Amino acid sequence: MGQFRMLVVDDEAVIRDGLRRILEGEGFFVETCVSGHSAIESLHAREFDLIVTDLKMPGMNGIEVLKAVKALQPEAPVIIITGYATVDTAVEAMKNGAVDYIAKPFTPEQLLQKIDRALEQRVLLMEELNRTKDAISSQHGFGLFVGQSKEMQKVYHRIMQVAATDSTVLVTGESGTGKELVARAIHQNSPRNGKPFVAVDCSSLAENLLESELFGHVKGAFTGAVLAKTGLFKVADGGTLFLDEVSNISLSTQAKLLRVLQERLVTPIGGTQPVPINIHLVAATNRNLRTMVGEGAFREDLFFRLNIIPIELPPLRERKGDIPLLISHFLKKFTAAVGKNIRGIAPDAMALLETYDYPGNVRELENTIERAVVLAGGEVIHKDDLELSPDSTGGSDLHGMEEGYVPHTSDELKEMKRHIRDQAVEGIEKAFVMGALERNNWNITRAAEETGILRPNFQGMLKRLGISVKAQLEK
Repeated sequence: MGQFRMLVVDDEAVIRDGLRRILEGEGFFVETCVSGHSAIESLHAREFDLIVTDLKMPGMNGIEVLKAVKALQPEAPVIIITGYATVDTAVEAMKNGAVDYIAKPFTPEQLLQKIDRALEQRVLLMEELNRTKDAISSQHGFGLFVGQSKEMQKVYHRIMQVAATDSTVLVTGESGTGKELVARAIHQNSPRNGKPFVAVDCSSLAENLLESELFGHVKGAFTGAVLAKTGLFKVADGGTLFLDEVSNISLSTQAKLLRVLQERLVTPIGGTQPVPINIHLVAATNRNLRTMVGEGAFREDLFFRLNIIPIELPPLRERKGDIPLLISHFLKKFTAAVGKNIRGIAPDAMALLETYDYPGNVRELENTIERAVVLAGGEVIHKDDLELSPDSTGGSDLHGMEEGYVPHTSDELKEMKRHIRDQAVEGIEKAFVMGALERNNWNITRAAEETGILRPNFQGMLKRLGISVKAQLEK
């Protein structure tokens, strides 16, 4: 039958060993797992051609293993083994994506017959996937993405894997790498693409306003609630909800979000009647949630609930082979928008663009090309039109901000964070907050007003950064 790789999942050693002997006798490579949890670890580590799993196992049953396979390796067929061969069992297994099931006791011939049929289906599926992959490779990217690097090909493949499922996705990556584009690509390639795509920036709203936006509220729930409001969880019903900068959600709101994700029910603020929701959730952050969990700033249970399918976007400096394609794309986009006839980029300018470190990632490159198109005096963009430092390996001109400059307003802070490494963000934020407090004699309300940040959000930053006004005043 060929050198196929099999994963066998069963909590009974006798069954595992028996299946291994049968399958290895047919020339298969066989890996066995004692539980569903260890099977998921194996699925994360390597690819399999077929999975055979028992139905009744402690901790995580065969249906849950099946769902994990459909999320992580959707092209891999799954055969369920059961000692409880009822019609309901078969229907549930097939409904969740199993290609077949087999009841105990069974003969080796019966099992191998089902495996042979499943592998034939897999070969046909892989041929179709390869044709799709070739079509993607013949273009310059995927969906709204531009890039053909191996790093981005991995991202495209994971998007296609998860798009067909409802498994929660956590997209990570530095600012400017395109996390929302991932969420939109998942939605557009999913069966939900005819339903709403709703994006929420969790960093732009105070805690009470964010909860009202997400969960909705009933009339009279709080001062100013003169009308009932439908929450975005319900607005996105049937479609995809994208929670950007999920790391900025307060601990109390995290608890409510976890409950919604577990129960798939949302109760509007001030309401008593839970409302069922049907969404595909995609969350994103440019911060390390594992580190935040260790610091007590993010709930561990929510992290695991969000991190079912991780997608990590590479920074632009790690896929520099895509820079010429991106430059060409942005050049066409902005010359058409501005109405200029720019034929190309001079060699010295192209050399700088290809070697620059791009701390702001693709967004910074896009802004750089737009600025160059606007400023270019002729039909060719030259080095002087770029406003980039040729010696830069991690910084930029920050649009006129000198090195060591501490931002004074929310807009300046956002601009600076776009151009610095993630590990430097917290230091800039602390300097920003401390500077505002010192200039306003440690008055939180005045400091928040000066920076253009809502007072609850400013207080949230103080808490997240571990800054105590009381402690500072007692020094």
